[in-house]
Amino acid sequence: MTETWTNKANSILLNRKIINVRYLTDLEQEAFGWYKKCVVIELDDKTILFPSSDDEGNSAGALHYLKGDNIDVLPTIQ
Repeated sequence: MTETWTNKANSILLNRKIINVRYLTDLEQEAFGWYKKCVVIELDDKTILFPSSDDEGNSAGALHYLKGDNIDVLPTIQ
């Protein structure tokens, strides 16, 4: 299973370039029916990545990241 999902992630992300980072727009937030906005990462092939609180997409999710020795978070906002 790990290999399958790693291959899927590689097919979407490997060698892509981030061209924009933003939060969901009001319209996108409304379309999802979410009460919060999350970070959106736009790639050069028009793929858009965003965290969700669960697999079903029930709400926006925080994006945690590690940079150097620091762990931090890009939070959801209302």
